[in-house]
Amino acid sequence: MAYASLNAERVAAAAKSALTTLAAHTGEKNETHQRKTIMIERIGALANAAAQSPSKEITMTSEEFWLLSNNW
Repeated sequence: MAYASLNAERVAAAAKSALTTLAAHTGEKNETHQRKTIMIERIGALANAAAQSPSKEITMTSEEFWLLSNNW
């Protein structure tokens, strides 16, 4: 599994954008859609917390990054 250290403020903004995109698909309420939404909410919450830390960085797996980038 690959990891990367990213700017937390940018990740938080990407998570917000991804959630907006997912919310636009109102017809989709299946389990996969719900899991994506929950994962992106979690990533966004962690990124917001990390953005307030001195380093302002968050470490993400390649899978988490893919999930965000696939939905923004």
